[in-house]
Amino acid sequence: MLPGDISPRLPGGTLLFTGYDDHWLKVGEQRYTAGLCLHAGSVTSPWGPEQLAGLTIGHLEPLLDPQPEVLIIGTGRLTRFPSAEIMEWLAGRHVGFECMDSRAAARTYNILVGEGREVSAAMLLPDADD
Repeated sequence: MLPGDISPRLPGGTLLFTGYDDHWLKVGEQRYTAGLCLHAGSVTSPWGPEQLAGLTIGHLEPLLDPQPEVLIIGTGRLTRFPSAEIMEWLAGRHVGFECMDSRAAARTYNILVGEGREVSAAMLLPDADD
């Protein structure tokens, strides 16, 4: 590390978002053209619904084993919230979760990983709209 370098020291192979566009998300060197999740050091794509309205508890259950400190839900073009049933289910499992537009979710995920936090992400493509 150079003097004045504030880049986090991350283990090799740490998955980070490296880019996005309306129709794709990029993790490391791999571009994904379908929704994805990052959990426990791996990427699953395609993952989940194409729009937030189709999100179910079943889509999120695998992201809680092992349970992260924070689950980030990228909701597409705009910040939206899943159904009350899903929000109550997450709250009942005592997992911190944040919903935000997918671009902000990608940046937030990287920041939290850089801080050494255990974080998972469930991401709709940035152009997903209800």
